[in-house]
Amino acid sequence: MNYISTRGAGLGERHSFSDILLGGLAKDGGLYLPAQYPHVSDAELSRWRTLSYADLAFEILAKFCDDMPADDLLALTRRTYRADVYANVRDGSDAQRITPLKTLGFEGGAPLALLELSNGPTLAFKDMAMQLLGNLFEYALARHGQQLNILGATSGDTGSAAEYAMRGKRGVRVFMLSPHRKMSAFQTAQMFSLQDPNIVNIAVEGVFDDCQDIVKAVSNDHAFKARYQIGTVNSINWARVVAQVVYYFRGYFEATRGNDQRVSFTVPSGNFGNVCAGHIARMMGLPIDKLVVATNENDVLDEFFRTGNYRVRAAAETHHTTSPSMDISKASNFERFVFDLLGRDSARVLQLFRDVEAKGGFDLAASGDFARVREFGFVSGRSTHADRIATIRDVHRRYQAMIDTHTADGVKVAREYLEPGVPMIVLETAQPIKFGDTIREALDRDPPRPPAFDGLEALPQRFTVLPADAARVKDFIRAQIDG
Repeated sequence: MNYISTRGAGLGERHSFSDILLGGLAKDGGLYLPAQYPHVSDAELSRWRTLSYADLAFEILAKFCDDMPADDLLALTRRTYRADVYANVRDGSDAQRITPLKTLGFEGGAPLALLELSNGPTLAFKDMAMQLLGNLFEYALARHGQQLNILGATSGDTGSAAEYAMRGKRGVRVFMLSPHRKMSAFQTAQMFSLQDPNIVNIAVEGVFDDCQDIVKAVSNDHAFKARYQIGTVNSINWARVVAQVVYYFRGYFEATRGNDQRVSFTVPSGNFGNVCAGHIARMMGLPIDKLVVATNENDVLDEFFRTGNYRVRAAAETHHTTSPSMDISKASNFERFVFDLLGRDSARVLQLFRDVEAKGGFDLAASGDFARVREFGFVSGRSTHADRIATIRDVHRRYQAMIDTHTADGVKVAREYLEPGVPMIVLETAQPIKFGDTIREALDRDPPRPPAFDGLEALPQRFTVLPADAARVKDFIRAQIDG
């Protein structure tokens, strides 16, 4: 399998999975994608239905990383997807299933279900890919005798998932940027209370997009990146995206009995990484009808999928909401979909994303390309704080299920696209305890807290506050590494 950049650099070169595993952006600032997507046959779909999650992950990942010894990859997936790692199940669910499907009920003639993705160590869907990434990184670094300094940005859940996956890993140090005082108390404590010497938290005086811009700026400083062996775990990292493809197949198998039935997925989305994995699964041949993008008040993606206009927001226009992990106004993974939407025309992609930097966006409505969005199954919707509160209350009253704020955004928008006979699967984002203040507002009760997190917010916290300045962040990293 060969990988290419969305912006066209290195088209005559070959890049394997292992070549791009430890990096982030391509040399030209683009994102890596396979030169062509592998296709899954009906026979494979039938055979995969009975596999464990770990073995299903092996089968799918093997299509994308054919340069890794199969026995090593299988050992990695089986070490990652174990019941004891994903033990934070609720409602008596079976931990062996890793991602249980919970059917809420029938609405509009369609089954409405939640795919539980937050049973991992940090109670968020990000664990599904990040736990694998930690093991892949440690394997690759040991194999080549290398060190890696990870630079990441988080709006809440990516940071803790990355830190829990990388803590104690040989050859790995993590520098994680997060927006100062803009995460929930639980999210903040999960990250900042870690005392592992290879984990470094940086609170940036700005919003998530400032953090993300700093990561991209450092990644584009090729001399600094090479000198300090900088890698990334943000969803611009291809390995993380492809790891998320697995649970779309698992959700499909849980919701259907035959290979000819179609399903729809609704995905709460800010950075477009999670739903991009659904797009890839669909391109591989998984029978997905709709991919429903659910945003909060930061509705950049909803605006594009409704109008064709992609218009990023400045920091001052980015809302601080009660679904903070989606408080994003520049979707870093969106470029991968645009590449496919434009027929993989890298020259056009390069120009469009230059327009994003120079003009703040681009508009495809008049070009004719926007009409093809529906061919890829995409639709979208928007949710507000009032919608979240109402949805949390309704789901709890009607189905005796407690959902977090981001999942509530998903359920609200999913209900706008139900079709009789087509299962609608909402990807659960996190457990409610991560957003206790809003749960209490909605239900006048505390969400359940797994015993491992008792007293979390009272633990000592370790972090450094820096301005939203890439040069200052590079100076800090330099000082930490060089001593």
